[in-house]
Amino acid sequence: MSPTVRPVLRTLRGMAASDGAGVKLTRVIGTPQLPDLDPFLMLDEFGTDRPEDYLAGFPAHPHRGFETVTYMLDGRMRHKDNHGNEGVLVPGSVQWMTAGRGIVHSEMPEQEEGRMRGFQLWINLPAAQKMTAPRYQEYGPERFPEVELGPGARAKVIAGDAGGATGPIAQPATDPIYLDLSLQPGARVEQSVPVGHSAFAYVFEGSVRIGEGESARSVPARELAVLGPGDRVVLEGMSPDSRVILVAGRPLREPVARYGPFVMNTEAELRQAFADYQAGRF
Repeated sequence: MSPTVRPVLRTLRGMAASDGAGVKLTRVIGTPQLPDLDPFLMLDEFGTDRPEDYLAGFPAHPHRGFETVTYMLDGRMRHKDNHGNEGVLVPGSVQWMTAGRGIVHSEMPEQEEGRMRGFQLWINLPAAQKMTAPRYQEYGPERFPEVELGPGARAKVIAGDAGGATGPIAQPATDPIYLDLSLQPGARVEQSVPVGHSAFAYVFEGSVRIGEGESARSVPARELAVLGPGDRVVLEGMSPDSRVILVAGRPLREPVARYGPFVMNTEAELRQAFADYQAGRF
């Protein structure tokens, strides 16, 4: 079968939202125009220089049945949970938290001024793993390989493979790829992505041309491109210092029942999650 470049099916902008105790953010996946992109349930971008937008943080709240992936670009965030885990996310660090059967945690700014910027992605878990023990894959910036992909093109490899490097985070259930790509004008990258994976690219600085031939689209900052079928993604920088996250994962194709911080397969499992949380069984 001949290799095919994934086309851009559609592009969209996020919508203003707030979460936690009023932290302002932009919700890109998990909106009426893109409720999900199996296995991805939500993508939030947070980024502000205004302390009043983030100081309230995310006080203690529960999760069950999915994973949260926090990628810090700027700022510092302290996290704690009810299992005794605690740490600080610094610029360039990633926390990949598998909530599994249940966890109660908080994420609070470790700063009172300056810029706070990053992403939080929610990834579903298959039914067989929704009640596993909670765990973390958490790494500082030094653990993520940064590789040259060609003149003017670099990749920070969080999960998956790029440029001969492998990211430290692994999740066999969804086999994810998570790359932070930096592109100068005219720099071109071809990144292989498994056939059948859902994939998106979110441009957060500059502008990037995605695709090849007539299906290629120029995607400006703050827009997400939903990618169609194929086995590789072609990206080209269109303006200086463009940056884009390229994310892909194997879809689960299972029923989704979600309410707030719980993502299960049935309404009965959702009710059980609320009962377990209220009874202190997380």
